[in-house]
Amino acid sequence: MNDLLNKLKKKFDEGEINKLEKINNKDLFEFIARYTEILNPEKIFVVTGSEKDSEFVKNMALEEGEERNLEKKEHTYHFDNYYDQARDKENTKILLKEKIDLPFLNVMQRDEGIAEIHSLMKDQMVGRTMFIGFFSLGPKESPFSEFAVQLTDSSYVMHSELMLYRNAYENFVKNSNVKFLKFIHSQGELDERKTSKNLKNRRIYFDLETNTGYAVNTQYAGNSVGLKKPGFRITISKALNEGWLSEHMFLMGVNGPNGRITYFTGAFPSMCGKTSTCMVPGENLVGDDLVFIKPLEGIPRAINIENGVFGIIDGINKNDDPIIWDVLYSDSEIIFSNILVSEGKPYWNGMGIPIPEKGENHSGEWWKGKKDKEGKEIPPSHKNARFTVRLESFPNLDKNALESKNGVEIGGIIFGGRDSDTWPPLCEAFSWNYGVMKGASIESETTAASLGKEGVRTFNAMSIMEFLSVDLGKYLQNYISFQKKLKKIPKIFAVNYFLREKDGKFLNEKTDKAAWLKWMELRVHNDIGAIETPIGFIPKYEDLIPIFKKVLNKEYKKEDYEKQFTLRVPELLEKNKRIRKIYEDIKTTPKEIFDELDSERNRLIEAKEKYGDYISPFKFYK
Repeated sequence: MNDLLNKLKKKFDEGEINKLEKINNKDLFEFIARYTEILNPEKIFVVTGSEKDSEFVKNMALEEGEERNLEKKEHTYHFDNYYDQARDKENTKILLKEKIDLPFLNVMQRDEGIAEIHSLMKDQMVGRTMFIGFFSLGPKESPFSEFAVQLTDSSYVMHSELMLYRNAYENFVKNSNVKFLKFIHSQGELDERKTSKNLKNRRIYFDLETNTGYAVNTQYAGNSVGLKKPGFRITISKALNEGWLSEHMFLMGVNGPNGRITYFTGAFPSMCGKTSTCMVPGENLVGDDLVFIKPLEGIPRAINIENGVFGIIDGINKNDDPIIWDVLYSDSEIIFSNILVSEGKPYWNGMGIPIPEKGENHSGEWWKGKKDKEGKEIPPSHKNARFTVRLESFPNLDKNALESKNGVEIGGIIFGGRDSDTWPPLCEAFSWNYGVMKGASIESETTAASLGKEGVRTFNAMSIMEFLSVDLGKYLQNYISFQKKLKKIPKIFAVNYFLREKDGKFLNEKTDKAAWLKWMELRVHNDIGAIETPIGFIPKYEDLIPIFKKVLNKEYKKEDYEKQFTLRVPELLEKNKRIRKIYEDIKTTPKEIFDELDSERNRLIEAKEKYGDYISPFKFYK
């Protein structure tokens, strides 16, 4: 190890080497030395977590033009290349020892992939600073957490990580045996706007054998912030191998009677209500995106692995998102990305106030009606524009739950999609396995012309398909097996906020989810009854009346209830058939998934023969 340190000493500033010398971890030094040689930076900067180091990173982002100041002192903005605004599916690959076809996965032979990514990274940091960051995915002293090290030449990426994750430099100093996930990123050559230039050579690869993520020639945070979705792909694989769950879920506490708080996780595809659910006013936010769920003495417990929010800003407005709106207009430190900037102020699509007709955005100088080279009109902000902010900025944050060493006990798991004609707004699964099948059946419909044809259904099991790194059948088997480790089984719920009438009118108000949450909280503790239907337990009308009155000060009409909870048997049978067909093509699908699909189908057919195609919930009253 001394030899490795001496090599680094010859090249880099003594002060930075002194920071590394405090750590006694051979694996770490071999990792740093290897990629220092490949990337060949002019300088290194070791981020210790001190306020001074954090200020240095932020100032570098401003000095080098990766970020710029907005009117509010603590607010900055960043632009990605016009064509670097989202995850690159084609060039995102899972590296496997032997290249085998896996459903929904883009795979590559491991040695071939590493050779390619190393050749693309060769000398990419010449003349630049390589930042070395030490992080914890979860509370630093928690047995649930994972440690990680990020190497990057992007001050914007490192600045983002310092806002989103807990700095764990001191943990590496104290413990010479720290095992850690590894992430290497270079933004590559930059254009005059300081955005990644060589997108044709953009690559995002994952070596599951060594828990390493690579990204080159990209700045978009979903590709470059290693601990975010790149890290998620690696921990999905790690969780499968070790028998726990790494999930694309929020974590929140719902207030019950007599001061009780019940914690829920929830998986929803993008634009299906995930953020708005965990941000419901009056409830307790713990995290909005990623959780680890592990058994502790037979109890399922979860941690939010993050310390901040990297949220989609598109459509956020004062009426629908009051908490986020106030945070965005606060003095908190915030990085806005790919929004419109005009006279020092940030603007975004759907914010509910007039937007200037000119300014600067991800396309450069912008004016209303501007078109790109494909002839498409460029909106003021990108639909995937984001904001990055620390969780401590949210007034509804449950700080104790966020920092709990052993996480919080999970009372319920919520799966949601965007479905105009099938699932009712709320349903409780009969059992763990039936709930897993519901999660494995999530579909999301496209929403507007900007996303292509409206109403197209996208299969998105567990809301994880974009990040899946393992065989889907084995992933689901891990879910099925997880129950066997538990003495206490969380209830599983399926929700759908987007059910419509035949004329296209939504059957629910956006705010109704606050009432659904209260019903789920009561069901977890068996404080309230339910109606048994072929697809699970649904609420009784008389139980929802006081909930709606208390939570929303709203009269809940019987006709609304009947429309919302009418069983649409033909659509449900069609969905059952659609999902079964998907899983029949996956050889490793657990038998339990087919058993649950078959049982559901039989119950629906029996109900149809008895009551017809569209069945009022009152028919199931006993």
